[in-house]
Amino acid sequence: MFKFNFISKLLNIDNFKVNIPFYCKVTIFLPKKVLPLPKVYDFITNMFNKQTYIERREELKKLVGSGVIILFGNNESPCNFPNNSYYPFRQDSSFLYYFGQKRDGLVGVIDIDNNIETLVGDDIEIEDIVWYGKVDSVHDMAEQVGVANTAPMKTLKTICNTAMAAKRKIHYLPPYRYDIKLQIFDLMGIHPNQQKEEASMNLIQAIVKMRSSKTTEEIEELERAAVIGYKMHTTAMRLTKPGVTEKFVGGQVDGVANSYGAMVSFPTIFSQHGEIMHGNPSMNILESGRLALCDAGAETINHYCSDNTRTFPVNGKFSQRQLEIYSIVESCHDLTLKLAKPGVKYWDVHFAVCKHMTDKLKELGLMKGDTEEAVAAGAHAMFLPHGLGHMMGMDVHDMENFDQINVGFDEETRPNLEQFGTNCLRMGRKLEEGFVVTDEPGIYFIPALIDEWKASGHCKEFINFDKLETYKDFGGIRIEDDVLITKDGCRFIGKDRIPYHPKDVENFMANN
Repeated sequence: MFKFNFISKLLNIDNFKVNIPFYCKVTIFLPKKVLPLPKVYDFITNMFNKQTYIERREELKKLVGSGVIILFGNNESPCNFPNNSYYPFRQDSSFLYYFGQKRDGLVGVIDIDNNIETLVGDDIEIEDIVWYGKVDSVHDMAEQVGVANTAPMKTLKTICNTAMAAKRKIHYLPPYRYDIKLQIFDLMGIHPNQQKEEASMNLIQAIVKMRSSKTTEEIEELERAAVIGYKMHTTAMRLTKPGVTEKFVGGQVDGVANSYGAMVSFPTIFSQHGEIMHGNPSMNILESGRLALCDAGAETINHYCSDNTRTFPVNGKFSQRQLEIYSIVESCHDLTLKLAKPGVKYWDVHFAVCKHMTDKLKELGLMKGDTEEAVAAGAHAMFLPHGLGHMMGMDVHDMENFDQINVGFDEETRPNLEQFGTNCLRMGRKLEEGFVVTDEPGIYFIPALIDEWKASGHCKEFINFDKLETYKDFGGIRIEDDVLITKDGCRFIGKDRIPYHPKDVENFMANN
Protein backbone atom coordinates (compact mmCIF):
# COMPACT_ATOMS: atom_id res chain seq x y z
CA MET A 1 0.00 0.00 0.00
CA PHE A 2 1.51 3.32 -1.09
CA LYS A 3 0.07 6.55 0.26
CA PHE A 4 0.06 9.62 -1.99
CA ASN A 5 0.14 12.43 0.54
CA PHE A 6 0.67 15.05 -2.16
CA ILE A 7 -2.44 13.86 -4.05
CA SER A 8 -4.42 13.88 -0.81
CA LYS A 9 -3.40 17.46 -0.24
CA LEU A 10 -4.07 18.41 -3.86
CA LEU A 11 -7.61 17.05 -3.83
CA ASN A 12 -8.40 17.86 -0.19
CA ILE A 13 -9.08 14.16 0.49
CA ASP A 14 -7.90 12.54 3.72
CA ASN A 15 -6.23 9.11 3.59
CA PHE A 16 -6.23 8.83 -0.19
CA LYS A 17 -4.68 5.41 -0.87
CA VAL A 18 -4.24 3.23 -3.91
CA ASN A 19 -2.92 -0.31 -4.28
CA ILE A 20 -0.04 -0.46 -6.76
CA PRO A 21 1.60 -3.80 -7.57
CA PHE A 22 5.40 -3.59 -7.25
CA TYR A 23 5.90 -4.26 -10.96
CA CYS A 24 3.65 -1.41 -12.17
CA LYS A 25 5.10 1.66 -13.78
CA VAL A 26 3.18 4.70 -12.53
CA THR A 27 2.82 7.86 -14.57
CA ILE A 28 0.87 10.73 -13.05
CA PHE A 29 -0.21 13.65 -15.20
CA LEU A 30 -0.92 16.80 -13.23
CA PRO A 31 -2.64 19.76 -14.91
CA LYS A 32 -0.93 23.13 -14.82
CA LYS A 33 -3.52 24.32 -12.34
CA VAL A 34 -6.15 22.15 -10.66
CA LEU A 35 -9.67 23.39 -10.10
CA PRO A 36 -10.46 23.21 -6.38
CA LEU A 37 -13.13 20.73 -5.46
CA PRO A 38 -16.34 22.48 -4.39
CA LYS A 39 -17.82 22.19 -0.96
CA VAL A 40 -20.97 20.14 -1.32
CA TYR A 41 -23.22 22.81 0.15
CA ASP A 42 -21.97 25.37 -2.38
CA PHE A 43 -23.99 23.77 -5.14
CA ILE A 44 -26.34 21.06 -3.91
CA THR A 45 -29.46 22.45 -2.30
CA ASN A 46 -32.92 21.05 -1.93
CA MET A 47 -35.78 22.69 -3.74
CA PHE A 48 -36.93 25.95 -2.20
CA ASN A 49 -38.91 25.94 1.03
CA LYS A 50 -42.47 24.54 0.81
CA GLN A 51 -43.86 27.94 1.75
CA THR A 52 -42.24 29.49 -1.32
CA TYR A 53 -44.33 27.35 -3.66
CA ILE A 54 -47.49 27.88 -1.62
CA GLU A 55 -47.05 31.66 -1.77
CA ARG A 56 -46.28 31.60 -5.48
CA ARG A 57 -49.49 29.69 -6.25
CA GLU A 58 -51.52 32.00 -4.04
CA GLU A 59 -50.19 35.03 -5.89
CA LEU A 60 -50.88 33.36 -9.23
CA LYS A 61 -54.51 32.77 -8.24
CA LYS A 62 -54.93 36.44 -7.39
CA LEU A 63 -53.40 37.60 -10.66
CA VAL A 64 -55.36 35.22 -12.91
CA GLY A 65 -58.60 35.73 -11.00
CA SER A 66 -60.84 32.81 -11.97
CA GLY A 67 -61.00 29.55 -13.88
CA VAL A 68 -58.80 26.46 -13.91
CA ILE A 69 -55.02 26.69 -14.46
CA ILE A 70 -53.29 23.68 -15.97
CA LEU A 71 -49.48 23.69 -15.89
CA PHE A 72 -48.01 20.81 -17.87
CA GLY A 73 -44.73 19.32 -16.73
CA ASN A 74 -42.48 17.78 -19.36
CA ASN A 75 -42.27 14.13 -20.35
CA GLU A 76 -39.11 12.28 -21.24
CA SER A 77 -37.95 13.09 -24.77
CA PRO A 78 -36.37 10.27 -26.81
CA CYS A 79 -32.96 10.88 -28.35
CA ASN A 80 -33.01 8.19 -31.04
CA PHE A 81 -35.35 5.53 -29.67
CA PRO A 82 -37.96 5.58 -26.86
CA ASN A 83 -35.83 4.17 -24.03
CA ASN A 84 -32.76 6.24 -24.90
CA SER A 85 -33.88 9.66 -23.75
CA TYR A 86 -32.05 12.96 -23.62
CA TYR A 87 -30.15 13.31 -20.36
CA PRO A 88 -30.57 14.89 -17.97
CA PHE A 89 -34.33 15.28 -17.88
CA ARG A 90 -35.36 18.93 -17.89
CA GLN A 91 -38.67 19.94 -16.32
CA ASP A 92 -40.77 22.79 -17.68
CA SER A 93 -39.68 26.00 -15.97
CA SER A 94 -43.14 27.33 -15.08
CA PHE A 95 -44.13 23.97 -13.63
CA LEU A 96 -40.92 24.08 -11.58
CA TYR A 97 -41.65 27.61 -10.45
CA TYR A 98 -45.05 26.74 -8.97
CA PHE A 99 -44.83 23.02 -8.21
CA GLY A 100 -41.08 22.45 -7.72
CA GLN A 101 -40.92 18.78 -8.72
CA LYS A 102 -38.50 17.49 -11.35
CA ARG A 103 -40.05 14.14 -12.21
CA ASP A 104 -41.47 13.56 -15.67
CA GLY A 105 -45.17 12.91 -16.35
CA LEU A 106 -46.66 15.44 -13.92
CA VAL A 107 -49.32 18.13 -14.35
CA GLY A 108 -50.26 20.85 -11.85
CA VAL A 109 -53.92 21.88 -11.66
CA ILE A 110 -55.11 24.98 -9.81
CA ASP A 111 -58.87 25.43 -9.54
CA ILE A 112 -59.00 29.10 -8.60
CA ASP A 113 -62.75 29.40 -7.91
CA ASN A 114 -62.89 26.38 -5.59
CA ASN A 115 -59.38 26.92 -4.19
CA ILE A 116 -58.32 23.35 -4.98
CA GLU A 117 -54.77 22.45 -5.99
CA THR A 118 -53.96 19.03 -7.42
CA LEU A 119 -50.75 17.33 -8.50
CA VAL A 120 -51.70 14.94 -11.30
CA GLY A 121 -49.49 12.00 -12.21
CA ASP A 122 -49.09 8.24 -12.05
CA ASP A 123 -46.84 6.56 -9.52
CA ILE A 124 -43.76 4.78 -10.85
CA GLU A 125 -44.30 1.04 -11.34
CA ILE A 126 -41.96 -1.76 -10.27
CA GLU A 127 -40.58 -2.27 -13.80
CA ASP A 128 -39.24 1.29 -13.78
CA ILE A 129 -37.99 1.03 -10.20
CA VAL A 130 -35.86 -1.97 -11.21
CA TRP A 131 -34.08 0.12 -13.84
CA TYR A 132 -34.06 3.61 -12.36
CA GLY A 133 -34.52 3.17 -8.62
CA LYS A 134 -37.26 4.13 -6.19
CA VAL A 135 -38.71 7.64 -6.29
CA ASP A 136 -41.18 9.47 -4.10
CA SER A 137 -44.87 8.82 -4.66
CA VAL A 138 -46.99 11.52 -6.25
CA HIS A 139 -48.63 12.00 -2.85
CA ASP A 140 -45.24 12.57 -1.20
CA MET A 141 -44.16 15.00 -3.91
CA ALA A 142 -47.39 16.97 -3.50
CA GLU A 143 -46.88 17.19 0.25
CA GLN A 144 -43.33 18.50 -0.25
CA VAL A 145 -44.63 21.57 -2.08
CA GLY A 146 -47.80 22.10 -0.04
CA VAL A 147 -50.36 20.64 -2.45
CA ALA A 148 -53.25 18.91 -0.69
CA ASN A 149 -54.61 16.73 -3.50
CA THR A 150 -53.25 14.18 -5.97
CA ALA A 151 -54.86 12.28 -8.81
CA PRO A 152 -53.80 9.78 -11.50
CA MET A 153 -53.26 11.08 -15.02
CA LYS A 154 -56.53 9.62 -16.33
CA THR A 155 -58.39 12.03 -14.01
CA LEU A 156 -57.12 15.04 -15.96
CA LYS A 157 -59.64 14.35 -18.72
CA THR A 158 -62.48 14.45 -16.18
CA ILE A 159 -61.19 17.72 -14.72
CA CYS A 160 -61.13 19.32 -18.17
CA ASN A 161 -64.52 17.93 -19.20
CA THR A 162 -66.13 19.20 -15.99
CA ALA A 163 -64.67 22.67 -16.44
CA MET A 164 -65.68 22.88 -20.11
CA ALA A 165 -69.21 21.65 -19.36
CA ALA A 166 -69.58 24.49 -16.83
CA LYS A 167 -68.13 26.91 -19.43
CA ARG A 168 -65.26 27.75 -17.14
CA LYS A 169 -62.03 29.14 -18.55
CA ILE A 170 -59.14 26.68 -18.73
CA HIS A 171 -55.83 28.55 -18.62
CA TYR A 172 -52.81 26.89 -20.21
CA LEU A 173 -49.47 28.14 -21.54
CA PRO A 174 -48.32 27.94 -25.18
CA PRO A 175 -46.96 24.39 -25.59
CA TYR A 176 -43.52 23.92 -27.15
CA ARG A 177 -43.30 20.11 -27.14
CA TYR A 178 -45.35 18.01 -29.53
CA ASP A 179 -46.38 15.40 -26.96
CA ILE A 180 -47.96 18.15 -24.85
CA LYS A 181 -49.69 19.53 -27.95
CA LEU A 182 -51.24 16.11 -28.52
CA GLN A 183 -52.24 15.92 -24.86
CA ILE A 184 -53.98 19.31 -25.06
CA PHE A 185 -55.76 18.16 -28.23
CA ASP A 186 -57.01 15.04 -26.42
CA LEU A 187 -58.07 16.97 -23.33
CA MET A 188 -59.67 20.08 -24.83
CA GLY A 189 -60.12 19.36 -28.52
CA ILE A 190 -57.94 22.32 -29.57
CA HIS A 191 -55.94 21.52 -32.70
CA PRO A 192 -52.16 22.01 -32.31
CA ASN A 193 -52.25 24.71 -34.98
CA GLN A 194 -54.57 26.80 -32.81
CA GLN A 195 -53.12 26.10 -29.37
CA LYS A 196 -50.68 29.00 -29.28
CA GLU A 197 -53.42 31.50 -30.14
CA GLU A 198 -55.84 29.88 -27.66
CA ALA A 199 -53.34 29.92 -24.79
CA SER A 200 -54.28 32.13 -21.86
CA MET A 201 -52.83 35.62 -22.17
CA ASN A 202 -54.03 36.29 -18.64
CA LEU A 203 -51.91 33.39 -17.37
CA ILE A 204 -48.91 34.41 -19.50
CA GLN A 205 -48.99 37.97 -18.17
CA ALA A 206 -49.35 36.77 -14.58
CA ILE A 207 -46.37 34.43 -14.82
CA VAL A 208 -44.20 37.02 -16.61
CA LYS A 209 -45.00 39.51 -13.86
CA MET A 210 -44.01 37.05 -11.14
CA ARG A 211 -40.94 35.49 -12.75
CA SER A 212 -39.42 38.74 -14.06
CA SER A 213 -38.47 40.13 -10.64
CA LYS A 214 -36.17 37.75 -8.81
CA THR A 215 -36.49 37.11 -5.09
CA THR A 216 -33.54 36.85 -2.70
CA GLU A 217 -33.50 33.05 -2.86
CA GLU A 218 -33.59 33.15 -6.67
CA ILE A 219 -30.69 35.61 -6.76
CA GLU A 220 -28.71 33.28 -4.48
CA GLU A 221 -29.35 30.46 -6.94
CA LEU A 222 -28.25 32.65 -9.86
CA GLU A 223 -25.08 33.41 -7.93
CA ARG A 224 -24.42 29.67 -7.67
CA ALA A 225 -24.84 29.39 -11.42
CA ALA A 226 -22.33 32.22 -11.85
CA VAL A 227 -19.74 30.32 -9.79
CA ILE A 228 -20.04 27.38 -12.18
CA GLY A 229 -19.99 29.73 -15.16
CA TYR A 230 -16.72 31.21 -13.92
CA LYS A 231 -15.16 27.76 -13.76
CA MET A 232 -16.42 26.95 -17.27
CA HIS A 233 -14.97 30.06 -18.87
CA THR A 234 -11.66 30.01 -17.05
CA THR A 235 -11.32 26.34 -18.05
CA ALA A 236 -11.76 27.38 -21.70
CA MET A 237 -9.12 30.09 -21.31
CA ARG A 238 -6.67 27.64 -19.71
CA LEU A 239 -7.10 25.03 -22.44
CA THR A 240 -7.14 27.28 -25.49
CA LYS A 241 -3.90 27.18 -27.47
CA PRO A 242 -2.82 26.56 -31.06
CA GLY A 243 -3.23 22.95 -32.19
CA VAL A 244 -6.18 22.10 -29.94
CA THR A 245 -9.59 21.42 -31.53
CA GLU A 246 -12.65 23.52 -30.79
CA LYS A 247 -14.46 20.30 -29.91
CA PHE A 248 -11.96 19.43 -27.19
CA VAL A 249 -12.25 22.78 -25.43
CA GLY A 250 -16.03 22.86 -25.80
CA GLY A 251 -16.34 19.34 -24.40
CA GLN A 252 -14.26 20.22 -21.35
CA VAL A 253 -16.41 23.31 -20.76
CA ASP A 254 -19.55 21.17 -20.88
CA GLY A 255 -17.97 18.74 -18.45
CA VAL A 256 -17.51 21.48 -15.86
CA ALA A 257 -21.22 22.33 -16.00
CA ASN A 258 -22.21 18.69 -15.76
CA SER A 259 -19.94 18.02 -12.79
CA TYR A 260 -20.88 21.08 -10.72
CA GLY A 261 -24.53 21.57 -11.68
CA ALA A 262 -27.43 20.01 -13.54
CA MET A 263 -26.39 20.75 -17.12
CA VAL A 264 -25.33 23.50 -19.50
CA SER A 265 -27.95 26.24 -19.76
CA PHE A 266 -27.71 26.08 -23.58
CA PRO A 267 -25.47 24.30 -26.09
CA THR A 268 -21.97 25.69 -25.64
CA ILE A 269 -20.71 28.04 -28.35
CA PHE A 270 -16.95 27.80 -28.83
CA SER A 271 -15.40 28.76 -32.13
CA GLN A 272 -12.60 30.75 -33.73
CA HIS A 273 -15.30 31.84 -36.18
CA GLY A 274 -16.82 34.28 -33.74
CA GLU A 275 -18.74 35.97 -36.54
CA ILE A 276 -21.12 32.97 -36.47
CA MET A 277 -23.59 33.82 -33.69
CA HIS A 278 -24.22 30.21 -32.68
CA GLY A 279 -20.96 28.60 -33.70
CA ASN A 280 -20.97 25.25 -31.92
CA PRO A 281 -17.60 23.55 -31.43
CA SER A 282 -16.25 21.79 -34.53
CA MET A 283 -13.23 19.61 -35.19
CA ASN A 284 -11.40 22.67 -36.54
CA ILE A 285 -7.95 23.16 -35.05
CA LEU A 286 -7.33 26.43 -33.21
CA GLU A 287 -4.80 28.61 -35.01
CA SER A 288 -2.35 31.16 -33.69
CA GLY A 289 -3.41 34.68 -34.56
CA ARG A 290 -7.12 33.88 -34.41
CA LEU A 291 -9.63 34.80 -31.71
CA ALA A 292 -11.68 32.17 -29.85
CA LEU A 293 -15.19 33.08 -28.76
CA CYS A 294 -16.71 31.13 -25.87
CA ASP A 295 -20.40 31.66 -25.06
CA ALA A 296 -21.40 29.23 -22.33
CA GLY A 297 -23.49 28.94 -19.21
CA ALA A 298 -24.42 26.57 -16.43
CA GLU A 299 -27.70 25.51 -14.94
CA THR A 300 -27.77 24.70 -11.23
CA ILE A 301 -29.39 21.66 -9.67
CA ASN A 302 -32.39 23.92 -9.02
CA HIS A 303 -32.37 25.06 -12.66
CA TYR A 304 -31.24 28.68 -12.52
CA CYS A 305 -28.87 29.76 -15.26
CA SER A 306 -25.74 31.67 -16.07
CA ASP A 307 -24.79 33.03 -19.50
CA ASN A 308 -21.41 34.62 -20.21
CA THR A 309 -19.29 35.23 -23.29
CA ARG A 310 -15.59 35.86 -23.52
CA THR A 311 -13.38 36.34 -26.56
CA PHE A 312 -9.64 35.79 -26.28
CA PRO A 313 -6.60 35.25 -28.51
CA VAL A 314 -5.76 31.64 -29.25
CA ASN A 315 -2.06 32.34 -28.68
CA GLY A 316 -2.71 34.41 -25.55
CA LYS A 317 -1.75 37.78 -26.99
CA PHE A 318 -4.01 40.29 -28.79
CA SER A 319 -2.72 41.76 -32.03
CA GLN A 320 -3.05 45.52 -32.45
CA ARG A 321 -5.98 45.14 -34.86
CA GLN A 322 -7.76 42.72 -32.53
CA LEU A 323 -7.17 45.04 -29.61
CA GLU A 324 -8.70 48.01 -31.49
CA ILE A 325 -11.97 46.14 -32.09
CA TYR A 326 -11.95 44.43 -28.70
CA SER A 327 -11.57 47.75 -26.88
CA ILE A 328 -14.72 49.08 -28.56
CA VAL A 329 -16.75 46.06 -27.42
CA GLU A 330 -15.25 46.39 -23.94
CA SER A 331 -16.30 50.05 -23.70
CA CYS A 332 -19.82 49.23 -24.95
CA HIS A 333 -20.11 46.49 -22.32
CA ASP A 334 -19.04 48.89 -19.56
CA LEU A 335 -21.33 51.66 -20.83
CA THR A 336 -24.29 49.38 -20.21
CA LEU A 337 -23.27 49.04 -16.57
CA LYS A 338 -23.40 52.84 -16.21
CA LEU A 339 -26.79 53.27 -17.89
CA ALA A 340 -28.88 50.31 -16.71
CA LYS A 341 -31.09 51.10 -13.72
CA PRO A 342 -34.76 51.03 -12.70
CA GLY A 343 -37.01 53.18 -14.86
CA VAL A 344 -34.67 53.15 -17.88
CA LYS A 345 -35.80 51.35 -21.02
CA TYR A 346 -33.37 48.68 -22.13
CA TRP A 347 -34.26 49.82 -25.65
CA ASP A 348 -32.61 53.15 -24.85
CA VAL A 349 -29.55 51.44 -23.38
CA HIS A 350 -29.25 49.31 -26.52
CA PHE A 351 -29.29 52.30 -28.83
CA ALA A 352 -26.93 54.31 -26.64
CA VAL A 353 -24.49 51.42 -27.04
CA CYS A 354 -25.11 51.34 -30.82
CA LYS A 355 -24.31 55.06 -31.12
CA HIS A 356 -21.17 54.70 -29.01
CA MET A 357 -20.07 51.76 -31.16
CA THR A 358 -20.72 53.75 -34.34
CA ASP A 359 -18.61 56.66 -33.09
CA LYS A 360 -15.72 54.32 -32.30
CA LEU A 361 -15.97 52.51 -35.64
CA LYS A 362 -15.90 55.89 -37.38
CA GLU A 363 -12.60 56.60 -35.64
CA LEU A 364 -11.20 53.41 -37.21
CA GLY A 365 -12.56 54.40 -40.61
CA LEU A 366 -15.00 51.49 -40.84
CA MET A 367 -18.07 53.74 -40.58
CA LYS A 368 -18.74 57.33 -41.64
CA GLY A 369 -21.41 60.04 -41.74
CA ASP A 370 -23.77 61.29 -39.04
CA THR A 371 -24.01 58.89 -36.10
CA GLU A 372 -27.70 59.52 -35.37
CA GLU A 373 -28.63 59.01 -39.01
CA ALA A 374 -26.47 55.90 -39.30
CA VAL A 375 -28.10 54.23 -36.30
CA ALA A 376 -31.59 55.28 -37.41
CA ALA A 377 -30.89 53.63 -40.78
CA GLY A 378 -29.68 50.45 -39.04
CA ALA A 379 -26.14 50.72 -40.43
CA HIS A 380 -24.70 49.58 -37.09
CA ALA A 381 -26.37 46.19 -37.62
CA MET A 382 -23.62 45.34 -40.10
CA PHE A 383 -21.46 44.93 -37.00
CA LEU A 384 -24.08 44.23 -34.28
CA PRO A 385 -27.00 42.27 -35.77
CA HIS A 386 -28.52 41.29 -32.42
CA GLY A 387 -29.91 42.97 -29.34
CA LEU A 388 -27.93 44.05 -26.31
CA GLY A 389 -29.39 41.37 -24.07
CA HIS A 390 -32.31 39.33 -22.78
CA MET A 391 -34.00 38.36 -19.53
CA MET A 392 -32.27 35.67 -17.44
CA GLY A 393 -33.53 33.26 -14.83
CA MET A 394 -34.75 29.67 -14.91
CA ASP A 395 -34.42 29.78 -18.68
CA VAL A 396 -31.29 31.25 -20.21
CA HIS A 397 -33.65 33.35 -22.38
CA ASP A 398 -36.13 33.62 -19.59
CA MET A 399 -39.75 32.77 -20.50
CA GLU A 400 -39.04 33.11 -24.20
CA ASN A 401 -41.50 30.29 -24.88
CA PHE A 402 -44.21 32.89 -24.14
CA ASP A 403 -43.03 34.97 -27.14
CA GLN A 404 -40.53 37.73 -26.59
CA ILE A 405 -43.09 40.48 -27.15
CA ASN A 406 -44.76 39.34 -23.91
CA VAL A 407 -41.51 39.13 -21.94
CA GLY A 408 -39.06 41.73 -23.23
CA PHE A 409 -41.53 44.48 -24.10
CA ASP A 410 -44.44 46.30 -22.49
CA GLU A 411 -47.30 48.57 -23.54
CA GLU A 412 -44.95 51.55 -23.67
CA THR A 413 -42.12 49.86 -25.61
CA ARG A 414 -42.96 47.79 -28.67
CA PRO A 415 -40.55 45.85 -30.92
CA ASN A 416 -39.49 46.96 -34.39
CA LEU A 417 -39.82 43.81 -36.51
CA GLU A 418 -38.99 45.49 -39.81
CA GLN A 419 -35.41 46.70 -39.44
CA PHE A 420 -32.56 44.18 -39.72
CA GLY A 421 -30.77 43.87 -36.39
CA THR A 422 -33.39 45.78 -34.44
CA ASN A 423 -35.84 42.96 -35.15
CA CYS A 424 -33.60 40.70 -33.03
CA LEU A 425 -33.86 42.92 -29.95
CA ARG A 426 -35.15 40.58 -27.25
CA MET A 427 -35.31 43.08 -24.41
CA GLY A 428 -36.58 46.65 -24.70
CA ARG A 429 -38.91 47.19 -21.76
CA LYS A 430 -38.43 49.50 -18.79
CA LEU A 431 -36.08 47.97 -16.22
CA GLU A 432 -37.27 47.22 -12.70
CA GLU A 433 -35.46 46.33 -9.51
CA GLY A 434 -34.96 42.57 -9.38
CA PHE A 435 -34.72 42.05 -13.13
CA VAL A 436 -31.74 40.02 -14.33
CA VAL A 437 -30.62 40.81 -17.89
CA THR A 438 -27.61 40.06 -20.02
CA ASP A 439 -25.19 42.73 -21.22
CA GLU A 440 -23.69 41.35 -24.44
CA PRO A 441 -22.48 43.79 -27.07
CA GLY A 442 -20.43 42.45 -29.94
CA ILE A 443 -18.74 43.36 -33.21
CA TYR A 444 -18.77 40.81 -36.02
CA PHE A 445 -17.35 40.75 -39.53
CA ILE A 446 -19.64 38.45 -41.50
CA PRO A 447 -18.34 37.96 -45.06
CA ALA A 448 -21.69 37.04 -46.59
CA LEU A 449 -23.39 40.08 -45.01
CA ILE A 450 -20.58 42.37 -46.17
CA ASP A 451 -20.95 41.05 -49.73
CA GLU A 452 -24.73 41.42 -49.73
CA TRP A 453 -24.79 45.00 -48.41
CA LYS A 454 -21.93 46.04 -50.67
CA ALA A 455 -23.62 44.61 -53.77
CA SER A 456 -26.94 46.29 -52.99
CA GLY A 457 -25.40 49.55 -51.78
CA HIS A 458 -27.30 49.26 -48.51
CA CYS A 459 -26.15 51.94 -46.04
CA LYS A 460 -23.22 52.83 -48.33
CA GLU A 461 -23.32 56.40 -47.03
CA PHE A 462 -22.44 55.11 -43.55
CA ILE A 463 -20.10 52.17 -44.18
CA ASN A 464 -16.62 52.20 -45.69
CA PHE A 465 -16.86 48.95 -47.67
CA ASP A 466 -13.31 49.17 -49.06
CA LYS A 467 -11.78 49.07 -45.60
CA LEU A 468 -14.38 46.56 -44.40
CA GLU A 469 -13.16 44.12 -47.06
CA THR A 470 -9.85 43.85 -45.22
CA TYR A 471 -11.64 42.56 -42.09
CA LYS A 472 -13.36 39.57 -43.69
CA ASP A 473 -10.93 37.18 -41.99
CA PHE A 474 -11.26 38.83 -38.58
CA GLY A 475 -14.08 36.79 -37.00
CA GLY A 476 -16.10 38.32 -34.20
CA ILE A 477 -15.95 39.55 -30.60
CA ARG A 478 -18.60 39.43 -27.90
CA ILE A 479 -18.38 40.14 -24.15
CA GLU A 480 -21.35 39.08 -22.04
CA ASP A 481 -22.24 39.19 -18.37
CA ASP A 482 -25.38 38.72 -16.30
CA VAL A 483 -26.57 41.88 -14.55
CA LEU A 484 -28.96 42.34 -11.63
CA ILE A 485 -30.95 45.57 -11.61
CA THR A 486 -30.67 47.03 -8.11
CA LYS A 487 -32.45 49.88 -6.35
CA ASP A 488 -30.13 52.56 -7.74
CA GLY A 489 -28.36 50.91 -10.68
CA CYS A 490 -27.08 47.44 -11.46
CA ARG A 491 -24.40 44.95 -10.50
CA PHE A 492 -22.79 41.82 -11.88
CA ILE A 493 -24.14 38.42 -10.90
CA GLY A 494 -21.21 36.42 -9.54
CA LYS A 495 -18.53 37.36 -7.03
CA ASP A 496 -15.61 36.32 -9.28
CA ARG A 497 -15.16 38.22 -12.52
CA ILE A 498 -14.25 36.19 -15.56
CA PRO A 499 -11.33 38.18 -17.02
CA TYR A 500 -12.41 40.49 -19.83
CA HIS A 501 -10.20 43.58 -19.73
CA PRO A 502 -7.44 42.92 -22.32
CA LYS A 503 -4.49 42.92 -19.92
CA ASP A 504 -6.40 40.72 -17.47
CA VAL A 505 -7.16 38.24 -20.25
CA GLU A 506 -3.55 38.12 -21.41
CA ASN A 507 -2.21 37.79 -17.87
CA PHE A 508 -4.65 35.02 -17.00
CA MET A 509 -3.76 33.03 -20.10
CA ALA A 510 -0.05 33.51 -19.53
CA ASN A 511 -0.16 32.44 -15.89
CA ASN A 512 -2.64 29.57 -16.05
